[in-house]
Amino acid sequence: MGILDFVKGGVKELAIARPDSAKNFWVYKHPDQTIPMKAQLTVDSDEVALFFKNGQYVGTLSAGRHTLDGSNIPFLGQLVDKFTGGNIFICEVFFVTTREMPSLKFGTSIGDVQDPQTKMRVRMMVYGEFSAKVIDPTKLVIGLVGQQAVSDNEAFVGWFKSQVQKTMKDGIAELIVKQDWPMLKVTSGAYTDEIEAATLQGVRKNIESYGVEVIRFGDFSISMDQADKERLDKLVDRMAYQNAAASGPGGMAGMAQYAQVEMMMGAAEGMKNGGGAGLPMAGAALGMGFGMAQMAPQMMAPQAAAAAPAAAPPAETREQIMNTLKQLGDLKAAGILTNDEFDAKKKELLAKL
Repeated sequence: MGILDFVKGGVKELAIARPDSAKNFWVYKHPDQTIPMKAQLTVDSDEVALFFKNGQYVGTLSAGRHTLDGSNIPFLGQLVDKFTGGNIFICEVFFVTTREMPSLKFGTSIGDVQDPQTKMRVRMMVYGEFSAKVIDPTKLVIGLVGQQAVSDNEAFVGWFKSQVQKTMKDGIAELIVKQDWPMLKVTSGAYTDEIEAATLQGVRKNIESYGVEVIRFGDFSISMDQADKERLDKLVDRMAYQNAAASGPGGMAGMAQYAQVEMMMGAAEGMKNGGGAGLPMAGAALGMGFGMAQMAPQMMAPQAAAAAPAAAPPAETREQIMNTLKQLGDLKAAGILTNDEFDAKKKELLAKL
């Protein structure tokens, strides 16, 4: 090696800093463990430099340019290599970023969750991004990064993401059930603030021992499988009509009329699906309709017996038929009945007038 090469090499060793190629690393380890006395160490404003010897933490230098000299920085005295006449420090130097690191993307399936409103189970997903920040650099290096050479941060950044997703899987489903939140409102964003706050609290509890804190979510969305959403929409609509029929004029008589509509809908859906695949669904709807139709007279039996013990059930009145037609029209307008289903039932009812 020539004199010029030696000087160039020595100057390079004297200037110690994080290279530009590693500016976005959470942690960067200086590759050389032998550092000459009087070397110039530059620490950027958004990082700190940690010194270790034989795996033990020794000290920290904050932002600024530092001349590495034991007379100026007392803890460096522990790093001097006496076999070189005290001119060399033997140590490991880690540069740890302390600024908030944004745009950490995540996404995971929460699994099947029971909707409190309808008792139907639907497949839930959550995705978005969050930011995190190192709040205790020493804990991060000792507890998670370790003493290996750090060429990138994918391993432990991926670990943070997994902790966020684990907390969501464990906590969001429990929160929905505990708070009795309807799934359609959850996926519309009505409870996003509450879910974000609960998730942040859970994640911080899991990772605070590693010196890192999740600061905030930049995007946070909960969705469900599209097929499940369509089924849930239809079921909620039917329950709304059922409740309206029960509480509206006519009380249980309205329930009986609604049961007739449910029977017709189930049969129509079964035929539309070609019989085979649709028969179980049609049978279920028919069963529900017959059950509701039978329930109404039973619940009204004591009043009916007091009024006319031996009277036969009266035929449908014109008013009842017109009420049923109105309910069919509402179902058609809501998209639950097709035009053909509506016309067929309408023709059947008008024939009774």
